[in-house]
Amino acid sequence: MQQFTGSEAEVDLSLTARAEGGRTVIEVAGEIDVYTAPKLREKIAALVDDGVYDLVIDLERVEFLDSTGLGVLVGGLKRVRTHDGSLSLVCTQERLLKIFRITGLTKVFDIHPDVASAI
Repeated sequence: MQQFTGSEAEVDLSLTARAEGGRTVIEVAGEIDVYTAPKLREKIAALVDDGVYDLVIDLERVEFLDSTGLGVLVGGLKRVRTHDGSLSLVCTQERLLKIFRITGLTKVFDIHPDVASAI
């Protein structure tokens, strides 16, 4: 059985945030799973704590997304909505879009084909 450590998980997910068009875009690359999702959760929480309530999460470079990752996205949406904010997703990858369709989250999230249309 393979063991995972925090340092290994950090290599699997990279996050960069930038302001664009009055919103904050978080570019996510790698895998969002049970090991790496807390890093995304912490990033969203830190931004909201800093008064940033309009987020765009760019999933174009995400290779894998599990239920923990979906939970972080839903939690982030709830967090910004308590401040009358918004959280939109950028995703064109069919394997990820299928997950959003199967779980009914296409009705919950605004999903856009690119950052420009999300802003």
